[in-house]
Amino acid sequence: MPSVIAIDWSGRETGAAESIWLAHVVDGELVRLANGSGRRAVIAHALELAGDHQQTVIGLDFAFSFPCWYVEELGWSSGREVWAAMRDEAEDLLRGCQPPFWGRAGRRRPADVEMHRRTEMALPFQPKSVRGMEHLATLAEADCSIWPFDPPGWPRVVEIYPRLLTGKVHKSRHRERLGHLEEHFAALPEPWRERAAGSEDAFDAAVSALRMANGTDALVCLERADEDSPELLEGEIWIPPA
Repeated sequence: MPSVIAIDWSGRETGAAESIWLAHVVDGELVRLANGSGRRAVIAHALELAGDHQQTVIGLDFAFSFPCWYVEELGWSSGREVWAAMRDEAEDLLRGCQPPFWGRAGRRRPADVEMHRRTEMALPFQPKSVRGMEHLATLAEADCSIWPFDPPGWPRVVEIYPRLLTGKVHKSRHRERLGHLEEHFAALPEPWRERAAGSEDAFDAAVSALRMANGTDALVCLERADEDSPELLEGEIWIPPA
């Protein structure tokens, strides 16, 4: 069984380290749940942890690419070109907030272009965070297999969306978070339950890792997207088996 790492990301410009949580599950057991690392540091730590295991899946909570029209408009022909460009240009792109970005003062969502990828449009809710995409270049250079852009390999990196993994729960309420953990992960030792219930971000990371660990058979079987499929440029959110 592969070890599983889930990182609940943060799109904040400052103070992101407190909101970024890393959960690590080994042999079905939660062995680490911690915050306090910045974006570069948490990626480096994930790679370090993965190096201790023959097989590891790393789940990251941010978009791995853009809609095809935007990728093609900027002349990128692969995921790796997208990530390399974002490593060099991400802050300028986010600061300029030109389509397909929106959200800054005076920058409303454009109405004349499709702002979401196909994988997002297939969901009843649309994730929006792209702050983190640049770190995929670091993972690619460390020989990670980034799904669905690369052939299968280890460590394997997948895009996750915690809401798909936690299910319906009022995450803003501590008692609801704790109740969810008690109901769905009864074997989780009490200290881990309390830590995971301590904040929404810790809860998302812990539950995501535990749910991924329950779906490792599906994660092991993931294949590269077909050559003519939009997912080869846009990426795809991993959906756990029912």
